[in-house]
Amino acid sequence: MNNLITKLTLSASALLVAASIAGPAASQERSVSYKDQPKLHDIAAATSAENLRKDVQTLVDFGTRHTLSETESDTQGIGAARRWIFAEFERISAACGGCLEVYYSTGVIEGEARIPEATEVVSVVAIQRGKTDPDRYVLMAGDIDSRVTDVMDSTSTSPGANDNASGLAGTIEAARVLSQYEFNGSIVYAALAGEEQGLFGGQILAKQAQEENWRLHAVLNNDMIANIAGINGVIDNTTARVFAEGTRQNETAADARARRFTGGEVDSPSRNLGRYISWMADRYIQNLDVMLVYRLDRFGRGGHHRPFNDVGYPGVRIMETNEHYDRQHQDLRNEDGRHFGDTIEFMDFDYAAKLTALNAVTLASMAWAPAPPSDVEIRGAVQPHTTLSWAEASEQEKDTIAGYRIYWRYTDAPNWQFSRDVGNVTEFTLENVVIDNYFFGVSSVSKDGFESPVVFPGAAGTFDLRQ
Repeated sequence: MNNLITKLTLSASALLVAASIAGPAASQERSVSYKDQPKLHDIAAATSAENLRKDVQTLVDFGTRHTLSETESDTQGIGAARRWIFAEFERISAACGGCLEVYYSTGVIEGEARIPEATEVVSVVAIQRGKTDPDRYVLMAGDIDSRVTDVMDSTSTSPGANDNASGLAGTIEAARVLSQYEFNGSIVYAALAGEEQGLFGGQILAKQAQEENWRLHAVLNNDMIANIAGINGVIDNTTARVFAEGTRQNETAADARARRFTGGEVDSPSRNLGRYISWMADRYIQNLDVMLVYRLDRFGRGGHHRPFNDVGYPGVRIMETNEHYDRQHQDLRNEDGRHFGDTIEFMDFDYAAKLTALNAVTLASMAWAPAPPSDVEIRGAVQPHTTLSWAEASEQEKDTIAGYRIYWRYTDAPNWQFSRDVGNVTEFTLENVVIDNYFFGVSSVSKDGFESPVVFPGAAGTFDLRQ
């Protein structure tokens, strides 16, 4: 939250600490200081509020997009909606010379409380393949489906304008903007179905990612990104929330024991992904402050990043700060002058464009940057120095890596405070920095200055899938 300067600016006492650091690899140091990226400013500026408005209106005009709604009509129901989304991704692909692979991600769900009869849940996915490391992925998602008060009501008008045509329109707009560029890693744009009935579209796609061994380093779930007027009376278009879970869901007993003694509760890959998104907002999105929320989702609730978190992928929910519950999951009606229902006139599309731009610059930065370091380890117990090590860059990335940056912070600090560029090495010792007093991490930096998220050492912080 506007911490770009403070997180890397040392206090007078900290400067004395930093000045005393001199590792054995000092002779191998080279400058990999972060460089402002004009392309990311261009991407942020290219995001169109008018495109978002048009796409939300198109989605609203399908009447309802309930998972159990009409599939044969060309104008009404979820079938018409998903065919339009597919066609829109194909139009975007045609404009970039076929740069997107568009397909339906499907699975049959039955015997569930909200899907009792066999139903094909169909999501729409578009993949923009990376040029040098195509098996490395970042993903942005929005939901297709909508609902009213009764979650099983598949026929009543259910505009789902903000929840969640906004997140879906943002995903389509990000594809429009980013398809004009080539990236090292791959970007996935996902329109996920079945969210209101049980997060089934995400479950199906997460299973595919596992089966195909995707190196999926970020899931950005966008769910409600266009409301600025909260039910609490607050009107605010300058903040956004990023929800990020702590301890990863698939942690083993051995991992939990190690974490108890070494830390990592607030440094899961999802948390450090959240910090990275906040970092992007500080640098590239004017007048937008990220509130990083240390929770999987809103209190007791869930979203489509959760199926990915469940199997170990880093994932967060990006959304508005101030919700209006009269405009969520409600039959359309007016009672005593009070409007109920999720309709388009209450949306702020300039705000939605800011949150879409935040997604776009995050996806682009991670896809241009090297992968987050793998096999990050740390040692230094009962010693005056702290040593971090990590795996050598992959063959695909050796020519693009400039070096690595070590971060550290006090254990009660929410954001990284201190950093040091250590060169293109796989181990570095911070002399006279005692391991007990800080949390540590490592990022990788490309020759053109793009940086990965920070990786906390050990199983608690790895961005690599642990199955």
